[in-house]
Amino acid sequence: MSRITLVEYDPLWPSLFEARALSITALLSPFVREIHHIGSTAIPGLAAKPKIDIDAVVADVAELPGLSARLCNAGYTFHGDPHASGLWTFTMATLAYGTRLYLCGDDNAAHAARLVLRDRLRDAPELASRYEALKRQLAEQANGDWDIYTHGKRAFIDEILATTETKKAPPLPAGPLY
Repeated sequence: MSRITLVEYDPLWPSLFEARALSITALLSPFVREIHHIGSTAIPGLAAKPKIDIDAVVADVAELPGLSARLCNAGYTFHGDPHASGLWTFTMATLAYGTRLYLCGDDNAAHAARLVLRDRLRDAPELASRYEALKRQLAEQANGDWDIYTHGKRAFIDEILATTETKKAPPLPAGPLY
């Protein structure tokens, strides 16, 4: 198994997201309703895996097969919906930071939970610091096992989701968030 790598926060991440968001929106036009920078690269100061995570909300999930074909023709690799959470997952390896793109409908529970988590970590630097420490510990302990790394973050994420007040609390998603 390959080592799980975390890199220090790069202040270029927001502009990389913006550029990729424009490209994805143009590629999938007119079906993208919203596009969001999610994951650890969306949290200022937080170490992250070297991939820009993006959720793109589509207006009509019936269009997903056609949108998938567009993305694959543009060089993305399709990974299906690996956690049965309604997130169609795509990756593209680019230097120095790859892209992990998730397509979903606007009522997707995993997407809603990701936004809550992202916003809470942005608003609470002490939580972001704890999260980073946990990620570093898990990356070391997991020895390349992504299941250990991902599942090891679950209790922390669930705690944040359970204790964050929202206008409408999202249901807990079935699969991993990050």
